[in-house]
Amino acid sequence: MDPIYREDSVSRANPLSQAVKSHNFVFVSGQTGRDPETREIVSASVSEQTHQIFSNVAPLLEEAGLSLDDIVRITVYLEDLDDKDEFNQAYQEALSEPYPARAVIGGNALSPGAKVELEITAEL
Repeated sequence: MDPIYREDSVSRANPLSQAVKSHNFVFVSGQTGRDPETREIVSASVSEQTHQIFSNVAPLLEEAGLSLDDIVRITVYLEDLDDKDEFNQAYQEALSEPYPARAVIGGNALSPGAKVELEITAEL
């Protein structure tokens, strides 16, 4: 297992790797819509938080020679499942078909201010 770290991605506040490369996969730790410089949630908007998450994940994938197109699985944690339509719109704007396999889990207590968190797996 090889850790992946980028200064231009959200820094670690907990004992974890931003991402790890293992065998033919890159596993990205759960990401919320935080600005990498301020570590603050970018807004109360699910859409803006989702776009920020993909902006934060892209450099981690690039470090492994990958892009958002190499994502094969996403676990989505939504604070409120009523936000699913707004999330789906931002998701479709950030990713292209064929979309990754996905699970959506609602009603979660996320980091303060976060309305969405993504756990991402990409294939080398």
